[in-house]
Amino acid sequence: MTQTARHGSAHLNKIAQVTAVFWIMKICATTLGETAGDLLSMTLNVGYGASTVILLGVFLASVVAQLKAGRYHPALYWTVILTTSTAGTTMSDFMDRTLGLGYAKGALILASCLALVLLAWRLVEQSLSVSTITTIRAELFYWMAILVSNTLGTALGDYLADDSGLGFLGGAALIGGLLGLVLLAYRFTKLDRVLLFWVAFVLTRPFGATFGDLLTKPIANGGLNFGTIGSSLVLGGILVVFVVYTVRAERRVEQEVL
Repeated sequence: MTQTARHGSAHLNKIAQVTAVFWIMKICATTLGETAGDLLSMTLNVGYGASTVILLGVFLASVVAQLKAGRYHPALYWTVILTTSTAGTTMSDFMDRTLGLGYAKGALILASCLALVLLAWRLVEQSLSVSTITTIRAELFYWMAILVSNTLGTALGDYLADDSGLGFLGGAALIGGLLGLVLLAYRFTKLDRVLLFWVAFVLTRPFGATFGDLLTKPIANGGLNFGTIGSSLVLGGILVVFVVYTVRAERRVEQEVL
Protein backbone atom coordinates (compact mmCIF):
# COMPACT_ATOMS: atom_id res chain seq x y z
CA MET A 1 0.00 0.00 0.00
CA THR A 2 1.48 3.30 -1.05
CA GLN A 3 0.58 6.56 0.59
CA THR A 4 1.23 9.98 -0.91
CA ALA A 5 4.53 10.99 -2.41
CA ARG A 6 7.43 12.59 -0.59
CA HIS A 7 6.69 15.85 1.21
CA GLY A 8 8.69 19.05 1.25
CA SER A 9 8.50 19.71 4.97
CA ALA A 10 11.37 18.42 7.09
CA HIS A 11 8.93 17.34 9.78
CA LEU A 12 6.83 15.33 7.34
CA ASN A 13 9.92 13.46 6.18
CA LYS A 14 10.45 12.15 9.73
CA ILE A 15 7.81 9.49 9.04
CA ALA A 16 8.59 6.66 6.64
CA GLN A 17 6.75 6.47 3.34
CA VAL A 18 4.29 3.59 3.28
CA THR A 19 5.47 1.35 0.44
CA ALA A 20 5.85 -2.39 -0.09
CA VAL A 21 9.31 -2.17 1.51
CA PHE A 22 7.72 -0.48 4.54
CA TRP A 23 5.43 -3.48 5.13
CA ILE A 24 8.27 -5.98 4.73
CA MET A 25 10.36 -4.06 7.27
CA LYS A 26 7.36 -3.70 9.59
CA ILE A 27 6.75 -7.45 9.66
CA CYS A 28 10.46 -8.12 10.13
CA ALA A 29 10.70 -5.57 12.97
CA THR A 30 7.63 -6.88 14.76
CA THR A 31 8.83 -10.48 14.47
CA LEU A 32 12.22 -9.42 15.81
CA GLY A 33 10.44 -7.57 18.61
CA GLU A 34 8.68 -10.80 19.57
CA THR A 35 11.88 -12.87 19.65
CA ALA A 36 13.99 -10.14 21.32
CA GLY A 37 11.35 -9.49 23.97
CA ASP A 38 11.16 -13.21 24.74
CA LEU A 39 14.96 -13.36 24.78
CA LEU A 40 15.13 -10.79 27.58
CA SER A 41 12.14 -11.89 29.63
CA MET A 42 12.32 -15.67 29.19
CA THR A 43 15.68 -16.87 27.84
CA LEU A 44 17.68 -14.51 30.08
CA ASN A 45 15.06 -14.97 32.82
CA VAL A 46 14.73 -11.24 33.56
CA GLY A 47 10.98 -11.62 33.99
CA TYR A 48 8.04 -9.89 32.34
CA GLY A 49 7.75 -7.00 34.81
CA ALA A 50 11.44 -6.05 34.89
CA SER A 51 11.75 -6.53 31.12
CA THR A 52 8.78 -4.23 30.56
CA VAL A 53 10.37 -1.48 32.66
CA ILE A 54 13.70 -1.85 30.85
CA LEU A 55 12.21 -1.93 27.36
CA LEU A 56 9.78 0.92 28.01
CA GLY A 57 12.81 2.97 29.08
CA VAL A 58 14.56 2.10 25.81
CA PHE A 59 11.41 3.00 23.88
CA LEU A 60 11.10 6.38 25.62
CA ALA A 61 14.75 7.18 24.90
CA SER A 62 14.36 6.28 21.22
CA VAL A 63 11.08 8.16 20.74
CA VAL A 64 12.52 11.31 22.38
CA ALA A 65 15.42 11.14 19.93
CA GLN A 66 12.93 10.70 17.08
CA LEU A 67 10.84 13.69 18.20
CA LYS A 68 13.93 15.89 18.46
CA ALA A 69 15.24 14.88 15.03
CA GLY A 70 14.86 17.55 12.37
CA ARG A 71 14.22 15.12 9.52
CA TYR A 72 13.56 11.49 8.65
CA HIS A 73 16.40 9.16 9.61
CA PRO A 74 15.58 5.55 8.58
CA ALA A 75 17.79 3.93 11.24
CA LEU A 76 16.26 6.06 14.00
CA TYR A 77 12.70 5.59 12.77
CA TRP A 78 13.00 1.80 12.59
CA THR A 79 14.73 1.73 15.96
CA VAL A 80 11.60 3.28 17.46
CA ILE A 81 9.39 0.79 15.61
CA LEU A 82 11.53 -2.04 16.99
CA THR A 83 11.45 -0.70 20.56
CA THR A 84 7.65 -0.42 20.44
CA SER A 85 7.55 -4.05 19.37
CA THR A 86 9.94 -5.36 22.05
CA ALA A 87 8.24 -3.33 24.77
CA GLY A 88 4.84 -4.39 23.47
CA THR A 89 5.83 -8.05 23.67
CA THR A 90 6.77 -7.93 27.36
CA MET A 91 3.90 -5.58 28.26
CA SER A 92 1.41 -8.01 26.76
CA ASP A 93 3.03 -11.00 28.44
CA PHE A 94 3.03 -9.16 31.78
CA MET A 95 -0.69 -8.43 31.45
CA ASP A 96 -1.70 -11.84 30.17
CA ARG A 97 0.57 -14.07 32.26
CA THR A 98 1.86 -12.24 35.34
CA LEU A 99 -1.40 -10.40 36.03
CA GLY A 100 -3.38 -13.46 34.94
CA LEU A 101 -5.73 -11.63 32.55
CA GLY A 102 -5.35 -14.24 29.84
CA TYR A 103 -4.85 -13.67 26.13
CA ALA A 104 -8.49 -13.02 25.21
CA LYS A 105 -9.18 -10.51 27.98
CA GLY A 106 -5.79 -8.85 27.48
CA ALA A 107 -6.42 -8.51 23.74
CA LEU A 108 -9.87 -7.02 24.38
CA ILE A 109 -8.48 -4.45 26.82
CA LEU A 110 -5.69 -3.49 24.44
CA ALA A 111 -8.08 -3.26 21.47
CA SER A 112 -10.20 -0.86 23.51
CA CYS A 113 -7.10 1.18 24.37
CA LEU A 114 -6.11 1.37 20.71
CA ALA A 115 -9.61 2.48 19.74
CA LEU A 116 -9.44 5.24 22.37
CA VAL A 117 -6.02 6.42 21.14
CA LEU A 118 -7.21 6.53 17.52
CA LEU A 119 -10.43 8.28 18.53
CA ALA A 120 -8.54 10.91 20.52
CA TRP A 121 -6.12 11.38 17.61
CA ARG A 122 -9.01 11.81 15.18
CA LEU A 123 -10.82 14.31 17.40
CA VAL A 124 -7.72 16.38 18.14
CA GLU A 125 -5.99 16.30 14.75
CA GLN A 126 -9.06 15.76 12.52
CA SER A 127 -7.20 13.02 10.68
CA LEU A 128 -5.56 9.64 11.19
CA SER A 129 -3.51 9.79 8.02
CA VAL A 130 0.20 9.09 8.49
CA SER A 131 0.98 11.25 5.46
CA THR A 132 -0.27 14.45 7.12
CA ILE A 133 1.63 14.41 10.41
CA THR A 134 2.74 18.02 10.72
CA THR A 135 2.98 18.58 14.50
CA ILE A 136 4.77 17.05 17.46
CA ARG A 137 1.35 16.33 18.97
CA ALA A 138 0.30 14.31 15.95
CA GLU A 139 3.58 12.43 16.01
CA LEU A 140 3.03 11.60 19.68
CA PHE A 141 -0.37 10.14 18.80
CA TYR A 142 1.31 8.19 15.98
CA TRP A 143 3.86 6.55 18.27
CA MET A 144 1.30 5.93 20.99
CA ALA A 145 -0.95 4.13 18.50
CA ILE A 146 1.98 2.07 17.26
CA LEU A 147 3.02 1.07 20.80
CA VAL A 148 -0.52 0.00 21.74
CA SER A 149 -1.10 -1.80 18.43
CA ASN A 150 2.13 -3.76 18.81
CA THR A 151 1.17 -4.72 22.36
CA LEU A 152 -2.28 -5.75 21.13
CA GLY A 153 -0.71 -7.79 18.36
CA THR A 154 1.30 -9.85 20.83
CA ALA A 155 -1.81 -10.72 22.87
CA LEU A 156 -3.83 -11.49 19.75
CA GLY A 157 -1.05 -13.58 18.25
CA ASP A 158 -0.66 -15.57 21.49
CA TYR A 159 -4.41 -16.09 21.64
CA LEU A 160 -4.50 -17.45 18.09
CA ALA A 161 -1.47 -19.68 18.65
CA ASP A 162 -2.36 -21.03 22.09
CA ASP A 163 -6.04 -20.63 23.00
CA SER A 164 -7.76 -20.81 19.62
CA GLY A 165 -6.39 -24.24 18.74
CA LEU A 166 -4.89 -22.99 15.46
CA GLY A 167 -1.30 -23.35 16.60
CA PHE A 168 1.60 -21.15 15.49
CA LEU A 169 1.41 -22.04 11.80
CA GLY A 170 -2.38 -21.85 11.72
CA GLY A 171 -2.39 -18.48 13.45
CA ALA A 172 0.18 -17.07 11.04
CA ALA A 173 -1.80 -18.45 8.09
CA LEU A 174 -5.03 -16.85 9.33
CA ILE A 175 -3.45 -13.43 9.84
CA GLY A 176 -1.64 -13.75 6.50
CA GLY A 177 -4.98 -14.45 4.83
CA LEU A 178 -6.55 -11.40 6.47
CA LEU A 179 -3.65 -9.26 5.30
CA GLY A 180 -4.21 -10.61 1.81
CA LEU A 181 -7.86 -9.51 2.00
CA VAL A 182 -6.75 -6.03 3.07
CA LEU A 183 -4.43 -5.88 0.05
CA LEU A 184 -7.25 -6.95 -2.26
CA ALA A 185 -9.51 -4.32 -0.72
CA TYR A 186 -6.83 -1.70 -1.36
CA ARG A 187 -6.38 -2.77 -4.98
CA PHE A 188 -9.99 -3.36 -6.01
CA THR A 189 -12.24 -1.29 -3.73
CA LYS A 190 -12.62 2.34 -2.72
CA LEU A 191 -12.53 1.68 1.00
CA ASP A 192 -10.87 4.46 3.00
CA ARG A 193 -7.08 4.16 2.63
CA VAL A 194 -6.41 5.42 6.14
CA LEU A 195 -8.71 2.73 7.57
CA LEU A 196 -7.00 0.04 5.50
CA PHE A 197 -3.59 1.27 6.64
CA TRP A 198 -4.44 0.94 10.32
CA VAL A 199 -6.12 -2.43 9.85
CA ALA A 200 -3.00 -3.68 8.07
CA PHE A 201 -0.73 -2.08 10.67
CA VAL A 202 -2.53 -3.83 13.52
CA LEU A 203 -2.64 -7.19 11.70
CA THR A 204 1.08 -7.23 10.90
CA ARG A 205 1.86 -7.35 14.62
CA PRO A 206 0.05 -10.62 15.41
CA PHE A 207 1.45 -11.98 12.15
CA GLY A 208 4.93 -11.14 13.44
CA ALA A 209 4.05 -12.52 16.88
CA THR A 210 2.83 -15.87 15.58
CA PHE A 211 5.66 -16.08 13.06
CA GLY A 212 8.14 -15.29 15.85
CA ASP A 213 6.66 -18.07 17.98
CA LEU A 214 6.83 -20.41 15.00
CA LEU A 215 10.56 -19.70 14.70
CA THR A 216 11.45 -19.97 18.37
CA LYS A 217 9.21 -22.58 20.00
CA PRO A 218 10.19 -26.29 20.26
CA ILE A 219 9.14 -28.66 17.50
CA ALA A 220 7.01 -30.55 20.02
CA ASN A 221 4.98 -27.36 20.55
CA GLY A 222 4.52 -26.73 16.84
CA GLY A 223 7.54 -24.44 16.36
CA LEU A 224 10.76 -24.69 14.36
CA ASN A 225 13.05 -24.58 17.43
CA PHE A 226 15.43 -21.89 16.14
CA GLY A 227 15.48 -20.35 19.62
CA THR A 228 15.19 -16.70 20.60
CA ILE A 229 18.89 -15.95 20.14
CA GLY A 230 19.24 -17.50 16.68
CA SER A 231 15.95 -16.08 15.43
CA SER A 232 16.77 -12.61 16.77
CA LEU A 233 20.17 -12.60 15.07
CA VAL A 234 18.73 -13.65 11.71
CA LEU A 235 15.84 -11.18 11.84
CA GLY A 236 18.13 -8.40 13.06
CA GLY A 237 20.46 -8.99 10.13
CA ILE A 238 17.56 -8.88 7.65
CA LEU A 239 16.26 -5.64 9.17
CA VAL A 240 19.71 -4.03 9.02
CA VAL A 241 19.97 -4.91 5.32
CA PHE A 242 16.65 -3.21 4.61
CA VAL A 243 17.58 -0.16 6.70
CA VAL A 244 20.82 0.22 4.73
CA TYR A 245 18.82 -0.12 1.50
CA THR A 246 16.41 2.58 2.69
CA VAL A 247 19.23 4.94 3.69
CA ARG A 248 20.84 4.59 0.27
CA ALA A 249 17.50 5.14 -1.44
CA GLU A 250 16.98 8.33 0.59
CA ARG A 251 20.43 9.60 -0.40
CA ARG A 252 19.75 8.92 -4.08
CA VAL A 253 16.52 10.91 -3.89
CA GLU A 254 18.30 13.80 -2.15
CA GLN A 255 21.01 13.85 -4.85
CA GLU A 256 18.37 13.89 -7.58
CA VAL A 257 16.63 16.85 -5.90
CA LEU A 258 19.92 18.74 -5.69
